[in-house]
Amino acid sequence: MLAAFLTCCGLVTLTSCSDDDNDETPAIEQLVVINCVKPDYLKAGDKVALISPSYFTPMENVEKTANVLRGWGVEPVIGPNVGKVVDGRYAGTVAERISDIRWALSDPSIKAIICNRGGYGTIQLIDQLTLTELKASPKWLVGFSDISTLHGLLSRAGVMSIHGTMSSFLAKGGTDKTSTLMRDLLMGQVPRYELPAHKQNIVGRASGVLVGGNLCTFAPNLGSQADATKGKDLILFVEEVEESMHNIDRQMRILQMNGVLDRCKGIILGEFTDCGSEFTYENVEAMLHDLLAPYHIPVLCGFPAGHGDVNLPLVMGAPVTIDVRNDGATLQFDFERVQYEVRTADITAKPTPAEARIIMAGKREK
Repeated sequence: MLAAFLTCCGLVTLTSCSDDDNDETPAIEQLVVINCVKPDYLKAGDKVALISPSYFTPMENVEKTANVLRGWGVEPVIGPNVGKVVDGRYAGTVAERISDIRWALSDPSIKAIICNRGGYGTIQLIDQLTLTELKASPKWLVGFSDISTLHGLLSRAGVMSIHGTMSSFLAKGGTDKTSTLMRDLLMGQVPRYELPAHKQNIVGRASGVLVGGNLCTFAPNLGSQADATKGKDLILFVEEVEESMHNIDRQMRILQMNGVLDRCKGIILGEFTDCGSEFTYENVEAMLHDLLAPYHIPVLCGFPAGHGDVNLPLVMGAPVTIDVRNDGATLQFDFERVQYEVRTADITAKPTPAEARIIMAGKREK
């Protein structure tokens, strides 16, 4: 009866057997069911909040982004604490950054939230927010990099969110494909991605819930309420910027030792921008291929999302299907019947100087 009850509630009991009756009762690890609602799409005239949950963004960039949003036909509103700088980098104190999140969530006239920048700091917010308040008023939240923590929180709360570009990049004009695809997604046009073949792909087809993001952001959240990898039937997305190969390997093996890879139906490897090459592996994907191959699950490599010049939007917490073949791969979102095809091989972008990318990622300052 207990096993049936746990299964019904979406809880999985993991135990170990022992012949020693004096052993302590094995620990029970409870896995969660991630079943997210889709926020309403934007329509003309809707308000979109601009907030800074991590590092600060120059107000010049925020104002440029606001102009881009006006060009999209929506009304930007800037968070009360945006523009503040604390301890040289943070966009306000923890209380001020939390206050802006709560302001954006609780105002019924605000229909979506775009984060200004990543960097670092969202791990400080995990225990300051409740899953109940995050679910109370579902609305799209957009960001990547350090914002992966908020994606984890929202997935655990049961709300889809968008891993996509932020003010640091939108301020360039918002006309590049990365920006317009994110705009179109917010407006209800859901892409179906077609990708070229990749040497390190592992073929197969799988469906599951999309979780993850920036590896060194979400891996330290294991065990917290921002840990969406505690779900079952996962499609795990991973990207990184300016990290050594050995640290990427370390973080992935931490996921492995915590059972995350066992819960994955498939894996999407995004951009590994400006990452190390201290080993003789051809690239990061080749290194991870050795780790992931024994799981016999599909691995889709080279998805253009992360800290590269092309950063295509992904819906976190959404049910997705990946189909990895010898001649290419497909990623589709399973919450909309009508989707339009986006061929990622056809998308290019003006190169961003490596130094500028690293500064925007918060890995280094000027």
